[in-house]
Amino acid sequence: MRKENQTQVTEFLILGFSNLPHLQLILFNVFLLVYVVTLLGNMMVIIILQLKPVLHTPMYFFLRNLSFLEACFSSVTLPKMLVNLLAEDKTISFRGCATQMFFLLFLGTTECFLLAVMAYDRYVAICYPLRYAILMNQGLCRQLATGCWVSGILLSLGQTSFIFSLPFCGSNILNHFFCDVPPILKLACGNTFFNEVALFAVCVFILLIPFLLTLLSYSGIINTVLHMHSAEGRRKAFSTCASHLTSVTLFYGTASFMYLRPKSSYSLDTDRLLALFYSVVTPMLNPIIYTLRNKEVKGALIKALTKKN
Repeated sequence: MRKENQTQVTEFLILGFSNLPHLQLILFNVFLLVYVVTLLGNMMVIIILQLKPVLHTPMYFFLRNLSFLEACFSSVTLPKMLVNLLAEDKTISFRGCATQMFFLLFLGTTECFLLAVMAYDRYVAICYPLRYAILMNQGLCRQLATGCWVSGILLSLGQTSFIFSLPFCGSNILNHFFCDVPPILKLACGNTFFNEVALFAVCVFILLIPFLLTLLSYSGIINTVLHMHSAEGRRKAFSTCASHLTSVTLFYGTASFMYLRPKSSYSLDTDRLLALFYSVVTPMLNPIIYTLRNKEVKGALIKALTKKN
């Protein structure tokens, strides 16, 4: 097609579940339920951790940040998905798409760094228990959390600007549920080679470096735990890490497979399934993981729910 016959894209048509016209209402109800459960679950964790002074420790300070992040993450994708399931107009403006991508990258990047910081917190708590309160003081915890959020903003702003500086003058049909990076790059009519290289490099930095730091923290934890003489001490140490390890496995596993695999192995169906998992399912699972596997949080939650007026 001749370039002069192409027009600049001003909006994108999100196909989503258009191939399942008879399931639109059912899917709407399912995703609405998931969204409500996600918001209530994460907000409940935040409130419980805030109201219970005994839970005002570095580990739960970072957990409050994680719960708030997950509530925001689901709010970036699910409301628009719910609207598209019922509305005939399934378009999103160019700026709206860029905004959605920015917040997806911002919150995802922040979570990568936050999970690494939470691993470091467990490392200090288990390997240096007597110095834990001094090493992980309130000022340091706030600085680490702020660093995670600010890094997420800066890296995501640069990546989003880089992607949407490309010309979009061909098809505007987005065969996805939201404005994620891989499907948007496929719609660009310019040369996306440098964008793909930049995306891969940024993903290596955002995913692999925090993941390696997490592995380093847990190698120290395992080494310390194996040298403990008390079986009860080993069990207690591992139990404090179980919830975090589950979250790390879910998040890094899906994100790494999504953004770090070779382009030759790209599969639209696989990417759509992974996108649903990390944007819809994971934010809902984290409150369940941390309440069911954490005795202190579970105990505080049960006490709050059964407390008589």
